[in-house]
Amino acid sequence: MTIKSFLLTVSCVFAVSVITAQANILNAKSPDQIGVKTEEQMLLDNDKPLEYGYVDDRDILYSKMAWEKIVLDERVNFPLYYPVDTNNIGSNRRSLFDVLMKNIKNGNIKNMYDDSYFTAKRTAKDLEATMKLVDTTDLGFEQINSGEALSEEYINRRELTSADIVEYRIKGLWYFDKRHGELKYRLLGIAPVAPDVNFIDSEQQDLVELFWVFFPDARDVLHEAKSFNNKNSAIPVSFDHLLNARRFNGYTYKEENVYGDRSVDEYISDNALMQLLESDRIKDKIRNFEQDMWSY
Repeated sequence: MTIKSFLLTVSCVFAVSVITAQANILNAKSPDQIGVKTEEQMLLDNDKPLEYGYVDDRDILYSKMAWEKIVLDERVNFPLYYPVDTNNIGSNRRSLFDVLMKNIKNGNIKNMYDDSYFTAKRTAKDLEATMKLVDTTDLGFEQINSGEALSEEYINRRELTSADIVEYRIKGLWYFDKRHGELKYRLLGIAPVAPDVNFIDSEQQDLVELFWVFFPDARDVLHEAKSFNNKNSAIPVSFDHLLNARRFNGYTYKEENVYGDRSVDEYISDNALMQLLESDRIKDKIRNFEQDMWSY
């Protein structure tokens, strides 16, 4: 693809994004007309995610699988986290977690997995057990022991929402394409991470991966959903573009290695600073490969 054709493609994507973001808002005569597209707009709004080019295995000179954490309390990662309260906001703005859960429930995302190796599938019933807690209080047990029917007020119900998501974990492949002579990245999987729902209100909270999604399988869904663009609300950015363009801050917590893909905290424990430095070392080691290709 030449530079000219690439720029033309990007321009077309942004043009369609404008239409999607502010459909009929300036021409609406009543609030119910906002978001209703004209026939011309619907003809233009037929874009799809930018297809990945075919990469022959023989063209991969070097590759390294890496796992990263995207911590959501960092400002640059806020577009993935907010909004958490959707009661007073339009239906076109949802967090990444809400987008994933909505499309899992309606069947647009059919496959979920236990881990990042995509070996064992999970069902919607499995997710319900992971994300919901129904518990009886001590007063409820006293009521049951006394022979009375359990009152609803003595039942604690807790369900994980987008506000409970602490981070995302992603899996991707860095590879050097010798045909193009450059280092590239391909995102393969993503998982929301939250405290264990059974201990979510306790002082010590263990983080768990709720499920893994094979990213290429969810690209159509993530392309339709738009994240908030803080610099220009007329041009929202799709979650597919945001993640593929790596418009987030993450740090590497694991790379494939001879020790069974052990994570950084397994060989550097109880030292957050050294773990962060090790993450940077892994990133530099991967990125330096491309630089070393052209250094003598």
